Amino acid sequence: MSSARALANQKLYHARILIDAWRTALRQEQVASSVLEEAFGEPVCQCLAQAYGWFLLEIAQATDLPSRPPRCCAELPPVPEGREVPPEILEFQQLEKQPWLIQILDPVFGSLRRVRTPERLNVQKNLAVASEQSLTPEETEQWHTQLSELFARMTDSLDEY
Repeated sequence: MSSARALANQKLYHARILIDAWRTALRQEQVASSVLEEAFGEPVCQCLAQAYGWFLLEIAQATDLPSRPPRCCAELPPVPEGREVPPEILEFQQLEKQPWLIQILDPVFGSLRRVRTPERLNVQKNLAVASEQSLTPEETEQWHTQLSELFARMTDSLDEY
């Protein structure tokens, strides 16, 4: 059985492969960038969300790994009696309020992943047309880097215990 940390690292690696493939496809200019966003955006975010969930289980020191990782701290198994919630989990609870992590963990993705608000609608000839921000490999690369750095820092902290 793989450890939660190994599964988190594996999912980060899968996300890296997808981001690189996305960039390559964009450079080839054979498919519209919006189609590539739909094809790559969701799988990249799924890999990053799974990496996050597996790492949460590592921090929580889960002994029995589920078939799928949690998507957030609220889905973690309860802390055993007599033990305190690890400070890393408390930090993750705060991080889950950050926009970049909210976007990664949002289970509704694709063309619906960005909330459509009145401020984001353009009115053209009496028709409301959604004006959406596009997701780019660069944005997902930043998220990948943020998670990687966070995991490295917390791994160092865990290894000191």
